[in-house]
Amino acid sequence: MAGMSPRLPAPLRALVQAPARTVTYTRWLHLALGGLAAMVVMMVFPGLEEGPAWQWLRALAVPVGLAAVFGLGVPALRQAEGIQARLMLVPGQREPLSPDAAETGIAATPSASWPDRWRTGLWLALRVALGMPLTVLSVWLLIPAWHLAFVLGGWYVLLAPLPPLLLLVLVVSSGALTAALARRLLAPSAAERLAALEQRTERLLEHNRLARELHDSIGHALTATVVQAGAARAAGSARFTERALAAIEETSRRALEDLERVLRLLREDGEARAAGKPPKLEDASRLLESARASGALVTAETGGGLDTVPAVISREGYRILQEALTNVLRHAGPVPVAVRVAAAGKELRLAVRNPLPEPSPPPGTGSGLHGIRERAALLGGTAEAGPAGGEWRLEVRLPLDGYARG
Repeated sequence: MAGMSPRLPAPLRALVQAPARTVTYTRWLHLALGGLAAMVVMMVFPGLEEGPAWQWLRALAVPVGLAAVFGLGVPALRQAEGIQARLMLVPGQREPLSPDAAETGIAATPSASWPDRWRTGLWLALRVALGMPLTVLSVWLLIPAWHLAFVLGGWYVLLAPLPPLLLLVLVVSSGALTAALARRLLAPSAAERLAALEQRTERLLEHNRLARELHDSIGHALTATVVQAGAARAAGSARFTERALAAIEETSRRALEDLERVLRLLREDGEARAAGKPPKLEDASRLLESARASGALVTAETGGGLDTVPAVISREGYRILQEALTNVLRHAGPVPVAVRVAAAGKELRLAVRNPLPEPSPPPGTGSGLHGIRERAALLGGTAEAGPAGGEWRLEVRLPLDGYARG
């Protein structure tokens, strides 16, 4: 249409905006640091001399190999590289020191397993292999630009922007590639994702308990206040009114204390809980009792030998049930809930059913369901949730094969 400027393609638009973006320079610096470290190593051994390009490539193999070895042998390097990647490769990262990788997809914890070490070694090798050529080209491409602009002069000045433009293309593309590699090779492991999900589930359950406690406390205080005030007005006695006002004052003071305590707990970041034996499906009765105490009418049916379920499946099954009951209380309130847990054949089956709340939520939404599906997928299982027959149904299946029993 007339009057409308054509929209630039996404790659070209990114290139035009790159000089004004801080992340362009932080990514270049991240790669340049790896390249400078490689050059220092190459100067010491095998040494840099004039020669064909293949000799430089052979020399580059030394720092690349050393980087891979250090990544394999030093677990703390994964944490250091994760923090650097968050600071320099990911724009807008506010908590680079936090172990939580939810925002960036980049872990900031030491290597806890050999797969973590292998990925860290590969990451360091690629960082050095990409950083060395970019560092060299960052200097070499500026030399011809200077020569064209200030030595040759004349119409050659028109060609002077070409080498810096080529360098900009290399910096932007190399930075984007490095950020993608960081999210791939420094990503949290399955165990770290499970731990993060467990912490989030614990926080959600604790917040739900505190919210219900606050609701009960404030609701009781308001009810008592209304009753006392109405009775004092109806009695028409100065003495009774004085007693009623004293009762209202005491009730309100206690409600304020409860409110302050709960808000203080909610503001706290939360300290790590004392290490102890992780709960398993055999301990599911505490979840059921907690849901019943919150007003839900819970009926439970268990089958099979839950005490023989593999430890990791039992532990994650407990967390899935915990998340499911938390979702019921949050979205449907104190409603009848039917729970069934059974170890049948080669899989563990867990089902939770409750009446649909009004209005009914769309199928498959919510962070709680996402967490349940992710837990199940990490264990090789499935999780299905949605409305059926006037109920909200959650069905989870986790395979029992391939895990140590007990």
